[in-house]
Amino acid sequence: MPEALEALMMICFGLSWPFSVARSYRARTAKGKSLFFLCAIALGYAVGIASKALLGNISYVLGFYALNLLMVLVDIALYFRNRRLDITNSPS
Repeated sequence: MPEALEALMMICFGLSWPFSVARSYRARTAKGKSLFFLCAIALGYAVGIASKALLGNISYVLGFYALNLLMVLVDIALYFRNRRLDITNSPS
């Protein structure tokens, strides 16, 4: 039961990331995004994965951690793309 609850928590957290990634892709601007926030979230997922690995608690929940981390990393990559676009499109 605890694993099912943890999986549900990760699903709830993860539901917002596809929307965030899509918004970042369409917006083509880094305005309104916080790199610090994105990195803090990515670090949290990475530490969660490391904790599960170190404890030997490898289960299907690890997949949700990995999927969420992947989506945050994509959002971070889009942040840098959008920041570059902001710089090249800014008036001189």
